[in-house]
Amino acid sequence: MSRPVLSIFPGIDLLGRAFEEEGYCVVRGPDPLWGGDIRNFHVPAGVFEGIIGGPPCQSFSRLVHIIRAKGQTPKPNLIPEFERVVEEARPAWFLMENVPEAPEPRVAGYGVRSLIYNNRWAPEAPEQNRERRFSLGIRGGVAELEPEICCLENPSWERVVVATSSKEGALAKSQGELRDGASKRLNRQASALPGQTPRRTIERCLELQGLPTNLLDDAPFTMAGKYLVIGNGVPLPMGRAIAQAVKRAFP
Repeated sequence: MSRPVLSIFPGIDLLGRAFEEEGYCVVRGPDPLWGGDIRNFHVPAGVFEGIIGGPPCQSFSRLVHIIRAKGQTPKPNLIPEFERVVEEARPAWFLMENVPEAPEPRVAGYGVRSLIYNNRWAPEAPEQNRERRFSLGIRGGVAELEPEICCLENPSWERVVVATSSKEGALAKSQGELRDGASKRLNRQASALPGQTPRRTIERCLELQGLPTNLLDDAPFTMAGKYLVIGNGVPLPMGRAIAQAVKRAFP
Protein backbone atom coordinates (compact mmCIF):
# COMPACT_ATOMS: atom_id res chain seq x y z
CA MET A 1 0.00 0.00 0.00
CA SER A 2 1.31 3.47 -0.87
CA ARG A 3 2.29 5.60 2.07
CA PRO A 4 0.57 9.02 2.26
CA VAL A 5 2.73 12.12 2.13
CA LEU A 6 1.46 15.69 2.23
CA SER A 7 3.16 18.17 -0.12
CA ILE A 8 2.74 21.82 0.87
CA PHE A 9 3.81 24.87 -1.15
CA PRO A 10 3.69 22.47 -4.12
CA GLY A 11 3.56 24.69 -7.23
CA ILE A 12 3.75 22.14 -10.04
CA ASP A 13 5.31 19.87 -7.40
CA LEU A 14 8.48 18.46 -8.90
CA LEU A 15 9.58 17.28 -5.44
CA GLY A 16 6.27 15.48 -5.04
CA ARG A 17 6.75 13.88 -8.43
CA ALA A 18 10.06 12.43 -7.24
CA PHE A 19 8.36 10.96 -4.16
CA GLU A 20 5.61 9.49 -6.35
CA GLU A 21 8.28 7.73 -8.38
CA GLU A 22 9.39 6.07 -5.12
CA GLY A 23 5.88 4.73 -4.46
CA TYR A 24 4.51 7.37 -2.10
CA CYS A 25 0.92 8.60 -2.40
CA VAL A 26 1.40 12.37 -2.56
CA VAL A 27 -1.48 14.63 -1.54
CA ARG A 28 -0.98 18.27 -2.50
CA GLY A 29 -1.93 21.15 -0.26
CA PRO A 30 -3.00 24.66 -1.31
CA ASP A 31 -0.78 26.92 -3.41
CA PRO A 32 -1.19 30.54 -4.62
CA LEU A 33 -0.74 29.17 -8.13
CA TRP A 34 -4.23 27.68 -7.83
CA GLY A 35 -5.72 30.37 -5.59
CA GLY A 36 -4.93 28.62 -2.30
CA ASP A 37 -3.54 30.02 0.93
CA ILE A 38 -1.50 27.89 3.36
CA ARG A 39 -2.56 30.18 6.22
CA ASN A 40 -6.13 28.89 5.92
CA PHE A 41 -5.06 25.24 5.69
CA HIS A 42 -5.40 22.80 8.58
CA VAL A 43 -4.49 19.12 8.75
CA PRO A 44 -5.81 16.31 10.98
CA ALA A 45 -3.22 14.54 13.09
CA GLY A 46 -2.06 11.03 12.30
CA VAL A 47 -3.09 10.89 8.63
CA PHE A 48 0.22 11.49 6.87
CA GLU A 49 3.47 9.58 7.30
CA GLY A 50 5.50 12.54 6.09
CA ILE A 51 5.26 16.18 5.02
CA ILE A 52 7.40 17.69 2.28
CA GLY A 53 7.61 21.21 0.92
CA GLY A 54 9.61 24.30 0.09
CA PRO A 55 8.28 27.57 1.58
CA PRO A 56 8.99 30.72 -0.48
CA CYS A 57 12.70 31.47 -0.37
CA GLN A 58 12.86 35.12 -1.48
CA SER A 59 13.39 36.41 2.06
CA PHE A 60 16.62 34.42 2.30
CA SER A 61 17.80 34.44 -1.32
CA ARG A 62 21.11 36.01 -2.30
CA LEU A 63 19.16 37.96 -4.95
CA VAL A 64 16.74 39.57 -2.49
CA HIS A 65 18.59 42.89 -2.79
CA ILE A 66 17.69 42.98 -6.51
CA ILE A 67 14.01 42.57 -5.66
CA ARG A 68 14.17 45.40 -3.14
CA ALA A 69 16.18 47.62 -5.52
CA LYS A 70 13.31 47.35 -7.99
CA GLY A 71 10.94 48.68 -5.34
CA GLN A 72 9.30 45.27 -4.90
CA THR A 73 8.54 43.50 -1.64
CA PRO A 74 9.95 39.98 -1.23
CA LYS A 75 7.48 37.22 -0.53
CA PRO A 76 6.92 36.72 3.21
CA ASN A 77 8.73 34.14 5.28
CA LEU A 78 6.28 31.22 5.50
CA ILE A 79 8.56 28.75 7.27
CA PRO A 80 6.44 29.33 10.43
CA GLU A 81 3.43 28.07 8.44
CA PHE A 82 5.39 24.95 7.47
CA GLU A 83 6.18 24.41 11.15
CA ARG A 84 2.52 24.93 12.12
CA VAL A 85 1.28 22.33 9.64
CA VAL A 86 3.82 19.81 10.96
CA GLU A 87 2.69 20.52 14.53
CA GLU A 88 -0.93 19.87 13.53
CA ALA A 89 -0.29 16.77 11.42
CA ARG A 90 2.30 15.09 13.71
CA PRO A 91 3.83 12.97 10.93
CA ALA A 92 6.67 10.51 11.54
CA TRP A 93 8.98 12.79 9.56
CA PHE A 94 9.10 15.99 7.53
CA LEU A 95 11.39 17.33 4.81
CA MET A 96 11.76 21.04 4.12
CA GLU A 97 13.57 22.35 1.04
CA ASN A 98 14.91 25.89 0.74
CA VAL A 99 17.93 27.97 -0.23
CA PRO A 100 21.14 27.30 1.77
CA GLU A 101 20.78 30.58 3.70
CA ALA A 102 17.31 29.70 5.05
CA PRO A 103 16.99 28.76 8.74
CA GLU A 104 16.16 25.24 9.83
CA PRO A 105 12.55 24.56 10.78
CA ARG A 106 11.96 24.05 14.49
CA VAL A 107 9.06 21.89 15.69
CA ALA A 108 8.65 20.69 19.28
CA GLY A 109 9.27 16.97 19.59
CA TYR A 110 11.26 16.67 16.33
CA GLY A 111 15.01 16.39 15.88
CA VAL A 112 16.27 18.11 12.72
CA ARG A 113 19.36 17.51 10.61
CA SER A 114 20.12 19.55 7.49
CA LEU A 115 22.10 18.86 4.34
CA ILE A 116 23.14 21.18 1.53
CA TYR A 117 22.96 19.27 -1.72
CA ASN A 118 23.87 20.33 -5.26
CA ASN A 119 21.84 19.08 -8.20
CA ARG A 120 25.14 18.33 -9.99
CA TRP A 121 25.89 15.69 -7.35
CA ALA A 122 22.83 13.59 -8.21
CA PRO A 123 23.56 10.11 -9.62
CA GLU A 124 22.30 11.21 -13.05
CA ALA A 125 25.09 13.85 -13.14
CA PRO A 126 22.85 16.63 -14.49
CA GLU A 127 24.14 19.93 -15.89
CA GLN A 128 22.33 22.46 -13.70
CA ASN A 129 24.37 23.91 -10.82
CA ARG A 130 21.73 24.34 -8.09
CA GLU A 131 22.29 24.16 -4.32
CA ARG A 132 19.47 23.62 -1.83
CA ARG A 133 19.19 22.96 1.89
CA PHE A 134 17.13 19.92 2.85
CA SER A 135 16.09 19.67 6.51
CA LEU A 136 14.87 16.26 7.69
CA GLY A 137 12.87 16.24 10.91
CA ILE A 138 12.18 13.04 12.85
CA ARG A 139 9.54 12.74 15.56
CA GLY A 140 11.23 11.73 18.79
CA GLY A 141 14.71 11.39 17.33
CA VAL A 142 17.22 12.40 14.68
CA ALA A 143 18.44 10.85 11.44
CA GLU A 144 20.96 11.92 8.84
CA LEU A 145 19.81 12.45 5.27
CA GLU A 146 22.26 10.55 3.07
CA PRO A 147 21.47 10.92 -0.66
CA GLU A 148 23.67 9.22 -3.21
CA ILE A 149 26.39 11.29 -4.87
CA CYS A 150 27.66 10.68 -8.39
CA CYS A 151 31.26 9.56 -8.83
CA LEU A 152 32.03 12.40 -11.25
CA GLU A 153 30.18 15.68 -11.68
CA ASN A 154 29.11 16.66 -15.16
CA PRO A 155 32.06 18.73 -16.48
CA SER A 156 29.68 20.87 -18.55
CA TRP A 157 27.37 22.77 -16.21
CA GLU A 158 25.03 25.72 -16.37
CA ARG A 159 23.91 28.20 -13.73
CA VAL A 160 20.72 27.73 -11.76
CA VAL A 161 17.30 27.94 -13.43
CA VAL A 162 15.37 30.73 -11.72
CA ALA A 163 11.74 31.78 -11.54
CA THR A 164 11.93 34.80 -13.81
CA SER A 165 12.14 35.54 -17.51
CA SER A 166 13.95 38.84 -16.85
CA LYS A 167 17.42 39.47 -18.21
CA GLU A 168 19.25 39.21 -14.90
CA GLY A 169 17.44 35.98 -14.00
CA ALA A 170 17.30 34.01 -17.23
CA LEU A 171 20.65 34.59 -18.90
CA ALA A 172 21.89 31.23 -20.10
CA LYS A 173 25.56 31.18 -19.18
CA SER A 174 27.39 27.97 -18.53
CA GLN A 175 30.81 27.70 -16.91
CA GLY A 176 32.60 27.85 -20.26
CA GLU A 177 30.31 30.56 -21.61
CA LEU A 178 31.09 32.82 -18.68
CA ARG A 179 34.67 32.70 -19.89
CA ASP A 180 34.21 32.64 -23.68
CA GLY A 181 30.83 34.28 -24.25
CA ALA A 182 27.60 32.75 -25.52
CA SER A 183 27.99 29.49 -27.40
CA LYS A 184 26.62 28.78 -30.86
CA ARG A 185 24.17 26.37 -29.24
CA LEU A 186 22.72 29.11 -27.05
CA ASN A 187 22.57 31.54 -29.93
CA ARG A 188 20.41 29.02 -31.77
CA GLN A 189 18.11 28.65 -28.76
CA ALA A 190 16.94 32.22 -28.34
CA SER A 191 17.38 35.51 -30.14
CA ALA A 192 19.46 38.35 -28.72
CA LEU A 193 20.65 41.73 -29.83
CA PRO A 194 24.32 42.09 -30.82
CA GLY A 195 26.50 41.85 -27.74
CA GLN A 196 23.76 40.33 -25.58
CA THR A 197 23.77 36.85 -24.11
CA PRO A 198 20.52 35.12 -25.09
CA ARG A 199 17.99 34.06 -22.54
CA ARG A 200 17.20 30.44 -21.98
CA THR A 201 14.16 29.09 -23.71
CA ILE A 202 11.36 27.43 -21.78
CA GLU A 203 12.41 24.13 -23.35
CA ARG A 204 15.99 24.50 -22.10
CA CYS A 205 14.81 25.38 -18.58
CA LEU A 206 12.66 22.24 -18.53
CA GLU A 207 15.55 20.18 -19.81
CA LEU A 208 17.86 21.48 -17.08
CA GLN A 209 15.21 20.65 -14.47
CA GLY A 210 15.16 17.06 -15.74
CA LEU A 211 11.75 17.36 -17.39
CA PRO A 212 10.31 16.69 -20.86
CA THR A 213 10.66 19.78 -23.05
CA ASN A 214 6.95 19.63 -23.97
CA LEU A 215 5.72 19.40 -20.37
CA LEU A 216 3.99 22.80 -20.36
CA ASP A 217 2.92 22.95 -24.01
CA ASP A 218 -0.77 22.75 -23.08
CA ALA A 219 -0.52 24.44 -19.67
CA PRO A 220 -2.65 27.61 -19.25
CA PHE A 221 0.31 29.79 -18.20
CA THR A 222 1.77 32.91 -19.76
CA MET A 223 5.42 32.76 -20.79
CA ALA A 224 6.41 34.52 -17.55
CA GLY A 225 4.22 32.08 -15.63
CA LYS A 226 6.03 29.12 -17.17
CA TYR A 227 9.41 30.50 -16.14
CA LEU A 228 7.99 31.02 -12.65
CA VAL A 229 6.67 27.49 -12.08
CA ILE A 230 9.73 25.82 -13.63
CA GLY A 231 12.24 27.86 -11.67
CA ASN A 232 10.41 27.41 -8.37
CA GLY A 233 10.58 23.62 -8.63
CA VAL A 234 13.15 21.19 -7.27
CA PRO A 235 15.11 19.64 -10.18
CA LEU A 236 13.87 16.12 -10.72
CA PRO A 237 17.37 14.50 -10.48
CA MET A 238 17.90 16.21 -7.11
CA GLY A 239 14.38 15.31 -5.98
CA ARG A 240 14.91 11.66 -6.87
CA ALA A 241 18.14 11.48 -4.87
CA ILE A 242 16.47 13.05 -1.83
CA ALA A 243 13.29 10.95 -2.06
CA GLN A 244 15.35 7.78 -2.28
CA ALA A 245 17.38 8.85 0.77
CA VAL A 246 14.19 9.44 2.77
CA LYS A 247 12.86 6.05 1.72
CA ARG A 248 16.08 4.38 2.91
CA ALA A 249 15.75 6.20 6.25
CA PHE A 250 12.14 4.96 6.62
CA PRO A 251 11.97 1.55 4.86
